[in-house]
Amino acid sequence: MNVVLLGLLLGLLIGAVASARYLRQEITANLSPRLKNIELQLETVRAELNLANEVRLAALKKRIDKNGSDD
Repeated sequence: MNVVLLGLLLGLLIGAVASARYLRQEITANLSPRLKNIELQLETVRAELNLANEVRLAALKKRIDKNGSDD
């Protein structure tokens, strides 16, 4: 009786480990494309912000140069 109980518990443990491993792989496989898409969107936003900052900086420098040459 004890051997059967021990066998059942061991089977449950092995099944739980196998299920957890499979679940982890499936979750990772499902999230990976989404994460890549989000990363690409963040890169696009970062590039747009950098461009906006450069344009603003150039406008400020042009304004400073204009004001400086008037004196």
